Amino acid sequence: MTSSVAPTYNYIDIRRQLHRIPEPGYQEFKTQRLLLDLIATLPQDRLEVHTWRTGILVKVHGTGTSKDKKRCYGYRADMDGLPIAEDTGYAFKSEHPGFMHACGHDLHMTIGFGILASFALQPMADDLVVVFQPAEEGPGGALPMRESEEFREWLPQQMVALHIAPEYPVGVIATKPGILFANTSELFIDLTGKGGHAAFPHLANDMVVAAAHFLTQMQTIVARNINPLDSAVVTVGKIESGTRQNIIAERARLEGTIRTFSDTSMKLVKSRIEALAQGIETAFACKVDIDYGSNYMQVYNNEALTLEFREWLKSDAANVERIQFVDCSAAMTGEDFGYFLEQIPGFLFWLGVDTPYGLHHAKIEPSEQAIELAIDTVSRYFRWKSEQA
Repeated sequence: MTSSVAPTYNYIDIRRQLHRIPEPGYQEFKTQRLLLDLIATLPQDRLEVHTWRTGILVKVHGTGTSKDKKRCYGYRADMDGLPIAEDTGYAFKSEHPGFMHACGHDLHMTIGFGILASFALQPMADDLVVVFQPAEEGPGGALPMRESEEFREWLPQQMVALHIAPEYPVGVIATKPGILFANTSELFIDLTGKGGHAAFPHLANDMVVAAAHFLTQMQTIVARNINPLDSAVVTVGKIESGTRQNIIAERARLEGTIRTFSDTSMKLVKSRIEALAQGIETAFACKVDIDYGSNYMQVYNNEALTLEFREWLKSDAANVERIQFVDCSAAMTGEDFGYFLEQIPGFLFWLGVDTPYGLHHAKIEPSEQAIELAIDTVSRYFRWKSEQA
């Protein structure tokens, strides 16, 4: 089968344009405008476009004439950047100080547009919906977008997404049936006591000490409350407290994340944190407030479709020379694509981009060679699926 990459677009240049304008969740205004301008350059005779907040949904109507037999496939690309100051060697660095596309969403969007261009220029019999989803990094765009009228109008029968994988070389696609990414929850804990002079500790309730005890106690949850045959993570990545060295802190804030492979363990971790908080309140005569922020459900790949995709990758002649499939393990990564998979059969896979720096790192420089490979692979997969129907 010939390449499914639309030859009229420079996808590396598109990726670099997107890389320059990373924006936080639900503030992807420049990103949305750039994508809409690109979509406007495509043949419009089979396209319909909806905007949803700062996201975009584009439907390519297939050539099939029977509505009863025509299927609809969906591809999701996330849009938002991260509050990270870029430290790459790129000549096309972020133009938004303090923000960066450090999780590959610039590649994800470029690949999504490339897939869209492939079918706009050469439609298949079935329909295709490309979903550009905002706010994946937070506060979470997948669930409200899934429930929107715009998405429900064009509800796909199957959804596919990918995520760049720094640790794999270009040409590797990795996934597994069943659970791929964990249930995740943000964790924000505020402790309020009584400040005072460092020379008179007996007249104050020190929230630095209280926070330190709370942090240490939380590390026992996974070790002593979670079944050793299950998996969970409780990580506190940020602590804020105090104003200077000789003032006892009145407030402290812990910020972290919870990750589990089961909903039962997520509930157990949260209940233990709340029980420990009550103990801290009693021990240190303080007030503890807990906010779980954004909660993402697990990414659970449909077993039959994932195995089918794996076998197609291994058997299709165009894939054999350039794609290596890897059966990977589940990861504690969080991804709100799981909300789409909760109701729509589908899967997410890792795309190798061969960079020594990991996701969310200020120096990450994913290989742009993976872009056209992904566009071609996903486009040919959808065409193959349509031919089998």
